[in-house]
Amino acid sequence: MPELPEVETIKNELLPWVVGQRFDQVSVFDSQLIYQLPVPEFCRRLTGQAIESINRRGKYLIFQLSSAQYLVMHLRMSGALLLNPKEIRPHTRASFTFSNGNQLVFNDQRRLGIIWLGENIAPIIGKLGPEPLDKDFTANVLSQRLSKHHIPIKVALVDQSLIAGIGNMYADETLFAARIHPLRTTDSLSTREIQDIHNSIQSILRSAIAKKGASTDTYIRPGGQLGTAHLDFKVAHRKGMPCPICGAPIERIFLRNRGTYFCPNCQPLTTQMPLLPPWP
Repeated sequence: MPELPEVETIKNELLPWVVGQRFDQVSVFDSQLIYQLPVPEFCRRLTGQAIESINRRGKYLIFQLSSAQYLVMHLRMSGALLLNPKEIRPHTRASFTFSNGNQLVFNDQRRLGIIWLGENIAPIIGKLGPEPLDKDFTANVLSQRLSKHHIPIKVALVDQSLIAGIGNMYADETLFAARIHPLRTTDSLSTREIQDIHNSIQSILRSAIAKKGASTDTYIRPGGQLGTAHLDFKVAHRKGMPCPICGAPIERIFLRNRGTYFCPNCQPLTTQMPLLPPWP
C-alpha cells in the first residue's frame, strides 16, 4: 500500500501538471471507485471545476476545487495515478482529462481504492492522528498518544487514528532503527525509547520522500518511474536475509494479519538492549 512517502511523492509530482487546470472530461469505468455518489452525478459535478491546490493528509490525496469542494483519493493497496500514460492499462478505473490536454488515470489492480467528492472533508479525514512530520508532532505528543494504550508498538504505529500515514513498511523500518521489538507494548516503552522511535519515524520518512517512495510491489510514480526508498530497507520485505548490523537472519511474523519484519538480535523482546556495535 502506498504510505506517506509514496503519497507525498505523488502529490509533489502532480502539482506542476494539474494545479490551475479544469476537468474537461471525466470518465469512470468502475462505479465501485466512487464513494457515496452515483457515477453520472460525480462526473457532472466534477466537470468544469479547476484544481486550486493539492494536499496530503495521512495516505489521502486532497484536491481543493474552485467550487470550494474537495476531491479526495485513497489509493489503498494497489492504486496508482498515472500522467499521460502511453496506453490504457487493463486495470484502469477512471480517467481525467484537463484543460491543458494532460490526462490523469486512476489504475487499480485490486479495485480497493476510493474517490470522494464533497464540501465537508471531516467525515473522511477527521479521525486521522497527527502528521508525523509536522513540527507540532514531538516526542512528548507521541508519548501521550501511546500511553493511552496497551497494544504492540507495531500495531500502534500503523493505527491511522494514532499517527497518520505510517504503514507496514515504514513501521518495520522505524522499529529496526530504534531497536525496538514490534511486540513490545506501548506502555512498556521508556522515555528514551519513545524519543528514539520519534526520531526514527521522522528520519525514515524524510529519507523515503527524498528517494521518491518505495517500489516494492505495485507503486509507481505518476510519470511511470519507480521509487528507490526500498533499496535502503534494512528489514522490510527481507525475510531470511542477513541483518545489516549483526548478520542474524531477518524474521517475519504476522501481527493482526500484517506481515512484520524485524531482527531478533537487534530488536530483542526485552527492555534490556543487546551488546551490539554502534550504528554505522
